[in-house]
Amino acid sequence: MTCITRLRLDAALYEPAPPRRPGTKGRPRTKGTRLPNLSEVLEATTTSWQRVIVPGWYGEGARVVEFCSATAVWCHSGRPVVPIRWVLLRDPRGRFDPQALLCTDLAQEPLQIIRWFILRWQIEVTFQEVRAHPGVETQRQWSDQAIARTTPCLLALFSIVTLLAAQLGQRACLAVQADRWYRKPRPTFTDALAAVRRHIWQETGLLPSRRSRDIAKPPRALQRCLSYALCYAA
Repeated sequence: MTCITRLRLDAALYEPAPPRRPGTKGRPRTKGTRLPNLSEVLEATTTSWQRVIVPGWYGEGARVVEFCSATAVWCHSGRPVVPIRWVLLRDPRGRFDPQALLCTDLAQEPLQIIRWFILRWQIEVTFQEVRAHPGVETQRQWSDQAIARTTPCLLALFSIVTLLAAQLGQRACLAVQADRWYRKPRPTFTDALAAVRRHIWQETGLLPSRRSRDIAKPPRALQRCLSYALCYAA
């Protein structure tokens, strides 16, 4: 299994342990000479930076970043020694703070490590929306089997709502809830869920009867206002 995660700029990095000489007594060394902190590498004028274009940068499209990379041994007191490949990132325009990544597969290319890391954005947003709306991790059950059944069902419900919202058409998805201080160029899952609710309610309770024309219905303008307010409050 390959692990990719963030790395502190002041993490303790070392060179690999030198070969053990024959006849040496004592425990074998697990690390070599201490390497400079990545914060020092970031400020050093001798650091060689490579500029690349990373596609799909957190949903914003392609972005130009600079990186440098090398291998090292990460060591922390009380933890096993882990050989890693670290990748130090910075934005030439200064739109985000420099950050460091680590990968437990030393043979991976730095650009591939960066691409894998930014994929977590979609996964984390999905988990956040599933917890906030379908109620994952809030269900009260005493059986492990019930939890094992409920969680996949709720994740499937998230997918069903997303697919239904995509089929409603562009007109339904353009009704994005926005404030004066926060403008959203694209609808979020909250807007998708509200659009699906609004469509279902209009089909089940707000459409006039086909058989009887005498049933009074609220005006369409009032129906739209009520459904818009309720679908976000539900």
